[in-house]
Amino acid sequence: MSAILVVHGIGKQYTGSNSLHGSVSAALLDGLHRAGVTEVKPDNVRVAFYGHLFRSPGTAPTKGDLAYTHRDVTEPFEIDLLLHWWAEAHRIEPDRVPPLAPTGTSKATTPQTVQRALYALSRSRFLARAADRFLIGILKQLRLYLTTPTVRERVQAEIAAAVTADTRVIVGHSLGSIVAYEALCAHPEWPIHTFVTLGSPLGIPNLVFERLLPEPQLGRGSWPGNVKAWTNLCDRHDVVALNKRLAPLFNDGENVVRDVLIDNGWQAHAIEPHLTAAETGKVISEGLRMAP
Repeated sequence: MSAILVVHGIGKQYTGSNSLHGSVSAALLDGLHRAGVTEVKPDNVRVAFYGHLFRSPGTAPTKGDLAYTHRDVTEPFEIDLLLHWWAEAHRIEPDRVPPLAPTGTSKATTPQTVQRALYALSRSRFLARAADRFLIGILKQLRLYLTTPTVRERVQAEIAAAVTADTRVIVGHSLGSIVAYEALCAHPEWPIHTFVTLGSPLGIPNLVFERLLPEPQLGRGSWPGNVKAWTNLCDRHDVVALNKRLAPLFNDGENVVRDVLIDNGWQAHAIEPHLTAAETGKVISEGLRMAP
């Protein structure tokens, strides 16, 4: 019985569901233990994997993500999102991250502007120990999912295949929170009643929120399927979670998102510290106790 389904985030294309399961289930069980729950076992946790869909075939004449530089950021979507994150990083840590340059507008598409943005973000806690190519990979995978229907359909098919009659709680991290949200909206017949989002970019205006399926109406997103409880957790230093409060954007009158800030230390966006938090363990345990 796999009552908990975890949908991973960006940058996992070189792993797989089995290799991710070890670290993800261990971190999730640690969070549950901190919330006083010890009866959940690793086989109660399943990882829905879609990362392979972003892995280029070995014969493809494309530039690998390990070789990304600032000159590979040319798409308007990627530049806009990068500049949004720069502004958010400066807002959160003005003592570490320089302000957006005077020329740093969404119309500025020069490699120099992108390079300045990457440098600025490298000074934040969010990217303090990561290379530029990691952030560029985030930009590209997020754009591909939101703007390429065939990629979206294939990712959604992987999530649908991972849900079983036993699934009660779905946890979505980063891009995985968008994927899980859209899957829940598309399948109100699923028995999943608890939704947990970690480091979610769902609330980013224009670039993400307005591109969701189903499309938001009058500034409000659809409530996801059969969900009865939705908790959104993020670190205040996480620039991917640009809008850290989802409650104003998603509610159906009776249900509303519960927004919770947590402390992930120097790994503001990573999935493991999100899962080991007692706050995360508490909301997952509440979901497991909820009657089907």
